[in-house]
Amino acid sequence: MAKFEGYKDIYVFVEQKNGVIAEVGYELISEARKLVASIPEMGFKVVGVLLGHQIADKANEVIAHGADKVIVVDDVLLKDYSTQFYADALTQVIENYKPDSFLTGATVLGRDLAPRVAARINAGLTADATKIAIDLDKAKEGEALLLVTRPTFGGNLFGTIVCPDTRPQMATIRPKVFDMAPVDETRTGEVETFSPNWKTTEPEVTIDKVVEKIVEGVDITKANILVGAGRGAEGCLDVVKACAEELDGVMCATRAVVEDGYADKNIQVGQTGKTVRPALYIACGISGAVQHVAGMEKSDMIIAINRDPEAEIFKISNMGFVGDVNEVLPLLVEEIKKAKAA
Repeated sequence: MAKFEGYKDIYVFVEQKNGVIAEVGYELISEARKLVASIPEMGFKVVGVLLGHQIADKANEVIAHGADKVIVVDDVLLKDYSTQFYADALTQVIENYKPDSFLTGATVLGRDLAPRVAARINAGLTADATKIAIDLDKAKEGEALLLVTRPTFGGNLFGTIVCPDTRPQMATIRPKVFDMAPVDETRTGEVETFSPNWKTTEPEVTIDKVVEKIVEGVDITKANILVGAGRGAEGCLDVVKACAEELDGVMCATRAVVEDGYADKNIQVGQTGKTVRPALYIACGISGAVQHVAGMEKSDMIIAINRDPEAEIFKISNMGFVGDVNEVLPLLVEEIKKAKAA
């Protein structure tokens, strides 16, 4: 008898709000497809789990993004996010279907929901992962052991965590860590409806009023070009911003710059900030600490400017300039202006 009899497939929690599906769900489905493809001998599928009210029509959209099957839990009690009802419903889905792995986006909602569900089913959970893989040697033995990598010790090291003794293997993964595969409208899949057996329909917490958060400025996670300021650029942030504007991009910053009071938290990139994947990232006076790199290393093109030739940032850069940011960046801005005028 197999160690985890009846457990199979990789499940992804497809987060939605007001019928709009969060991209991180599709990013995780795309990555789950790669994992499944790496272990064809296991016969696994990718299954999306969609919770909400009047959201059944979104199931085909989830299939078009790569799911083989979608489990829809459509109930009026799930109209708005409720820790109580979402945790109850998801726990019942897991107990009923027995997924081998269960992935959730490390969003505000996901970080609240996943640990509560994991505690209820006594499963292991790795939070804020940046990489996932399958142990191919174990797969040959009939076990899909998930290798989950995340920053640890304050972001100074990366650790790979496994949960060999419980199922499902659970992980929360930050948005923008993985690519979202192109949509294929021709894909077909199975849609199944699941109805929770509520222990109570009385909410433990009543929502009196919902106030939408007003987001000021540009969302750096959607920017195509970012110019990042590190501590070495604190003396010329006006030039960093000017460089970003000349490139039709946006300025962002490291944690050090934010903590020093030179930038707002909403433009912080890194483990304790946001994860970004622009086409171009110019790192100005950024040393390349693991905490920051975790949030931008998958940018298409990385250009670094740092006066220390041994700076860690150069190890992940496509192009590097050794020099003082205060001297190099103004020259770069002038060259950009000339190129635009030509």
